Amino acid sequence: MTVPSVFTASLPPAERAAHGREARRRAPRSSHGWYEPAPQRLDPVEVVERQSAERVPELVPIRYGRMLESPFRFYRGAAAIMAADLAPLPDTGLQVQLCGDAHPLNFRLLASPERRLVFDINDFDETLPGPFEWDVKRLAAGFVTAARANGFSRKQQNSTVRACVRAYRERMHEFAGMRTLDIWYAQDAADRLRELMASAMDEEEARRTARATERARTRTHLKAYAKLTEMTDQGRRITPDPPLITPLDQLLDDPSEEGREKQLRGLVDQYAQTLPSERRHLLRRYRLVDMARKVVGVGSVGTRCWILLLLGRDDDDPLLLQAKEAGESVLSAPTGGDRYDNQGRRVVTGQRLMQTTSDIFLGWTSVVGLDGQDRDFYVRQLWDWKGIAQTETMGPDLLDLFGRLCGASLARAHARSGDPIALAAYLGTSDRFDRALTEFAQSYADQNERDFAALEAARRSGRIRAEQR
Repeated sequence: MTVPSVFTASLPPAERAAHGREARRRAPRSSHGWYEPAPQRLDPVEVVERQSAERVPELVPIRYGRMLESPFRFYRGAAAIMAADLAPLPDTGLQVQLCGDAHPLNFRLLASPERRLVFDINDFDETLPGPFEWDVKRLAAGFVTAARANGFSRKQQNSTVRACVRAYRERMHEFAGMRTLDIWYAQDAADRLRELMASAMDEEEARRTARATERARTRTHLKAYAKLTEMTDQGRRITPDPPLITPLDQLLDDPSEEGREKQLRGLVDQYAQTLPSERRHLLRRYRLVDMARKVVGVGSVGTRCWILLLLGRDDDDPLLLQAKEAGESVLSAPTGGDRYDNQGRRVVTGQRLMQTTSDIFLGWTSVVGLDGQDRDFYVRQLWDWKGIAQTETMGPDLLDLFGRLCGASLARAHARSGDPIALAAYLGTSDRFDRALTEFAQSYADQNERDFAALEAARRSGRIRAEQR
C-alpha cells in the first residue's frame, strides 16, 4: 500500500466518484459485516509480548496490569492485535492517513494555538496511510466494548455503533460537496458540541459535561507544573514518584553515564531544528533544568517517555514538554512498511495531516537512550487544555451522541488526507455500510474478550507478571 496520491483527487468529481463506486467490487460494503479469526491467527499474548520486548523491562508488568483491568482497557492496549486481524480482510483500497488506534478515548477536547477548545483525535502513535475502513472498524468495535463495560443491552450497543458510523458516512458526504480549503479549515468547536450534547443529557450528565469542559480549560502547563514539580535545594525539579515518574539523575547509577545524560539533554537541541523558525526562537527563551521518565497511558506503558522541565524568565515561567518514544507503527507490517527514517517524524506528519490544529511545540528527534540504543521520539507540550471523555459515566443516549461526535470527527480527519468524493461514493446514501460495521463491531468485541481472557490466563499461569499501578 502507498501514500494517497494527490493525482486521484485532481481528477474531475465524476471520475473520483466512479473510483469510489468501483471499490465496491474489491470490497462490497456487506463484506465488512463479519469477523472470523484467520486460520493462522497469531497468539494474542505473543503479539503483546513482542511489543513488550522492546520496552523498559521493569515497566512491562505495569502495562499488563493496566490492560487486565477490563476488556475495554485491554482493547486500548491491543492496537497491534487488531492491526494483524484487519490485514487479511478484504479492503477497499481507498487510502487515507490512518490514526491507527481510533478507539473512543483517543478523541478529546484540545486547545488550538488561538486558545479555543476543539474536539479532535489526540493519539497518533500508530499513524500510517491505509484503507479508511480500518480506523472506522477500530472505532466501532471500541464503542461496543465501552457499551458492554457499562452493562448496556445489545440493542443499545448497536445503537451507539450505528450512530457513530452513520455520522461518519453523512459527514463524508458533506465534505464531498465542499471546496478543498473549506475541508482543510473545518473544525469541531467545543461550544457547538456542548449545544448538541445538551439535547441528549439529563441534568446530572449536563453538569458532568460542563465540569469536564472547565477541567479541560484548567489543564494548563501551569497546573501540570504545580502537580509534577517541587522546590529543592537545587531549585525547581520534577517530583519523583517511581516507577511512574523517575527523574533522570535516579536512572544514572554510574558517573560514566554522564555522557548519556549529555546526549539526552541534546534531545532539545535536535528537536528544535524540526520546529518552524519562529517557534525555535520561542523555545530558545527557555532553559532545560530537569528531565524524568514517565509512565503514560495503557498501550504505551513501557515505551520511553520523558517529561522535560524548562524555565523561562524565572520559576514562575515554566514549559513542560513530553518526549515520547515513537516505534514502528503496528500498521507497518499490514500495510507493507513505511517511508520514514525517523518514526517521530512519521507521528508528527500524520498528526499534522489529520488534526485541524496541532500543538505549537510539536516536533521530533532521535537520541541515544540510557540503554545505548538510538531511539526516535516525538515532542509536544505536556497538558494543554486536554479533556478526556468519561465513557463509563455515560448513559445510552449520551454514548450515542458521543459516538456521533467521534464518527464525524474521524470523517473530517480522513477527508483531509483522502478523497472525500470517492469515499462518499463508496459509502453511498443507504445504511448498508452502517449495518455491516455494526455486525463487525459485535463479532470483534467478542474476539477482544477472548483475547482479554487469554492474557488473564497467561497471568495466572505465570507466563506474564502483572502489577497494578
